[in-house]
Amino acid sequence: MLKTHFKSYLALAALILIGVACSKNSSSSSKKPIKVLMVGGGSSHDFDRWYKQEDSQTLQRDGLASVEYTDDPTTIMSQLSDVDVLYLTNNQPINDAATRQAIFAFVDAGNGLVLAHPALWYNWKDWPEYNQKLVGGGSRGHNKYGPFDVTVTNKNSPIMKGVPATFHLDDELYYYKTDPTGTPIDVVATAKATTGPDVFPSIFTVKYPKGRVVGIALGHDAASHTIAPYQTILRNSVKWAAGRN
Repeated sequence: MLKTHFKSYLALAALILIGVACSKNSSSSSKKPIKVLMVGGGSSHDFDRWYKQEDSQTLQRDGLASVEYTDDPTTIMSQLSDVDVLYLTNNQPINDAATRQAIFAFVDAGNGLVLAHPALWYNWKDWPEYNQKLVGGGSRGHNKYGPFDVTVTNKNSPIMKGVPATFHLDDELYYYKTDPTGTPIDVVATAKATTGPDVFPSIFTVKYPKGRVVGIALGHDAASHTIAPYQTILRNSVKWAAGRN
């Protein structure tokens, strides 16, 4: 009888130890840096300074993410298999059909996509599916660079966690408009010029049926990339896109 109880005790202890080990492994896995592939390059923006340098530092702070930057679109496809989140900041062409298909396949597989300021433009007339399906619309114009206010419209969104209800900055206020035939979006913050009545989506998620997609219309230069609200939004967006919150 004593032997039987002792064996039962050992079996129970073994199960407890396995459970603790699994819990530690799971916790360790959740703390691994999010692997981000950032794609920049094109016109009208200093991609190296504000994306490759500033945004990379913002994301890598406290070990949140590891960031690989490229301004060569031909390298995207070869890197996607080892990436958690694809961060597109570019407005230069992605001409290769296979790379375009690989981006869609990446998101269709349930992965994360963050679309920054330049990548929310209608950049590619020969790739309408990009704006229609992944962006849910896009921008064809913006205010002259200057001051405007950003207001949180969904304070319960994890992307807005720790972001002031309203903040002010100088930037290009993008005239982002949804595509009525495209993927619907969920607006979590809006932008409004200090003069004029027009209000536009500024931060939003795209209700893409498979992956997690975030749009960030802010981001022309230092006045956005270096302020705490923008940095918090970017970090939250990457975490959400990676399924970490």
